[in-house]
Amino acid sequence: MSFIRPEAKLALWRWREVLVAGVILLVGLSWISGPGGLLGWLGWVLVAVSLALAVIGVQRARFRTGVGGPGVVTIDEGQISYFGPLDGGMVATREIERLALDPSSNPAHWVLEQPGQPTLHIPVNAEGAEALFDVFSALPGLKTEHMLSELNGGAVHPVVIWERQPMRPAHMRLH
Repeated sequence: MSFIRPEAKLALWRWREVLVAGVILLVGLSWISGPGGLLGWLGWVLVAVSLALAVIGVQRARFRTGVGGPGVVTIDEGQISYFGPLDGGMVATREIERLALDPSSNPAHWVLEQPGQPTLHIPVNAEGAEALFDVFSALPGLKTEHMLSELNGGAVHPVVIWERQPMRPAHMRLH
């Protein structure tokens, strides 16, 4: 028997890094205001760590759009695999040429393109899709804030988030 509603539990789980950062901040502040000395110095370190963890936690929480979507995403040794009810596929993380977000589908889909492979469409709320944040963040030159604003912005048309080699004329901007 749980005393926490399932919706509240999901909200707490979505913001888990930020909550941990808050606890670390409180411990750090108590060490700073407490006995001082070595514990005071460690308190300042904890405050800095908690601020960094809070920034990362907010980004991760904004990336998590829900659970219970169709299919399962797994990431193993640099390979993204999606197993869905109607389709699926695999993409090597080093070989991704383009990352796009297609909000016209219900739910919205990440669109991953790799040369010589069929395009992979992954629902943003598929089981395990939160692990894609780390993969996308590692793409060279990707603007994380742009990706998160497009994901939560309510766009109606597909938008290219990142390209390895621009496939458009140089005078046309991506963002």
